[in-house]
Amino acid sequence: MSGPSSAQRLVLWVLGWIERYRYIKFGIVGASGTVVNLVMLHVGHEYLFNALEASYKKPYLSLALAITLATLNNFTWNRLWTWSDRVRTLEADEGVQPVSLRLLGMEFGQYVTASAFGSTLQYVLTLLLSGSMDYRLANVVAILAASVSNFLANDRWTFKRHKE
Repeated sequence: MSGPSSAQRLVLWVLGWIERYRYIKFGIVGASGTVVNLVMLHVGHEYLFNALEASYKKPYLSLALAITLATLNNFTWNRLWTWSDRVRTLEADEGVQPVSLRLLGMEFGQYVTASAFGSTLQYVLTLLLSGSMDYRLANVVAILAASVSNFLANDRWTFKRHKE
């Protein structure tokens, strides 16, 4: 039996490189959250809340729903992948087997609080920009603007490094 092919070695190297660089992982998770956000924004604005939002021409309720579901998506994947090493350390320090609802609730509360500035920035920017461009494009621009503050807040507070 032969070893891995050069393509397989390249894929493994790329995956290892991504694993070492937390901001790239955060970006990949953020991309998945952007998909959730855009799909829910479109579904909400065009179908769920169409009658309510048609008179305003702005996606108020759809945007709130989209941000909420994307935040839940991003918290889940950031906890399981981006900061999994720190979560395991915290759980070990607390003597938790395998997950504590108290710890999970505390982390989610911190994540939402840490992301609140970015979520507010995203909401306001999307509404402001949607007057001059398609609301979906406005939402993508707003997400990009908010992503840096979300990363820094969650890296330094929600999933902060714990002293050895």
